[in-house]
Amino acid sequence: MVTMLDVAKRAGVSKATVSRVLAGHNYVSKTVRDRVMSTVEEMGYRPNVHARSLATNRSDSIGLMVPNTLYNGPFFSELLFQVATLTEQLGSQLILADGKHNAEQEREAIQFLLDTRCDAVIVYPRYLSVEDIDALLPTISKPLVVLNRRLQHYPQYAVCADHYSDTFEAVSWLIGQGHREIAFIKGMENSATGQSRLAGYLSALEKHQIAVNDALILAGCWTPESGKIAATELLNRKVVFSAIVASNDDMAMGAANALHAQGINVPGDVSLLSFDNIPVASYFIPALTTVHVPVNEMVASALMQLTNMLDGQDVEALPLIRGKLMQRESVGKGPYYSG
Repeated sequence: MVTMLDVAKRAGVSKATVSRVLAGHNYVSKTVRDRVMSTVEEMGYRPNVHARSLATNRSDSIGLMVPNTLYNGPFFSELLFQVATLTEQLGSQLILADGKHNAEQEREAIQFLLDTRCDAVIVYPRYLSVEDIDALLPTISKPLVVLNRRLQHYPQYAVCADHYSDTFEAVSWLIGQGHREIAFIKGMENSATGQSRLAGYLSALEKHQIAVNDALILAGCWTPESGKIAATELLNRKVVFSAIVASNDDMAMGAANALHAQGINVPGDVSLLSFDNIPVASYFIPALTTVHVPVNEMVASALMQLTNMLDGQDVEALPLIRGKLMQRESVGKGPYYSG
């Protein structure tokens, strides 16, 4: 196996010079740098990544922790694609850790990434509470940014979409289309995103002086099957409604399936609005009216914060990132539309 010393001898420089060239230090002359890199290529030398990370205290890797409840769905695919793409553009490797099924396992996954000497860590928690994360941050020496949570004590280490405002405006728009009896399929009870979207729905009803009808609020857990079950339950309750708001696109598609099975047309009989704008949303029949969640912008902002922290800069809290309502075919005019 070719060593750094072999490269140094062939190039006629010291081992320390080879190390400086490979580490990217700019105080090596261009002539020496070119000679060393040419020798590296000729000899097929591959640096010992572990040894280099010990010497430089940098591993050129970014860690990502996600709970495995996210794996089975298009939102995770989009999140992983964006993190991997932008991490590659930074010249770093992405290391994924599974947060599994509870807060302790999420904490262990974060520690795994730190033990692997990741330069920085992105966390997408499901079970760790805001209080848990606020308590964890002071104990960590590496930069860490939390996606999709608003932190109380360390807001500069969080990047989050404005789920509450996006839902409030989307439901308000739906009311403007003439809908007042609006059903809502919730996300998981322990989901911060689900709680924010439910709060936005309730606030929109209050703003427009529409009484909350508990019979129009259904449980869901993000999957198409849970959306189908919720819509079936809604129909069995025999309550009047002209629109359904589902907390994500997967549940909206499941709800549409249940409505179709009962001969109910979307949007002719019931309008359907949802969230995430997953890639298939525009190809669904009818194409889903949905709120686009800016995953790319969230990931880019998180990596920007991490990069600044790695460079020793102080970072400030970022504003919540707004989504965009994608008006498509699944919403029609409601019975109260006045033009």
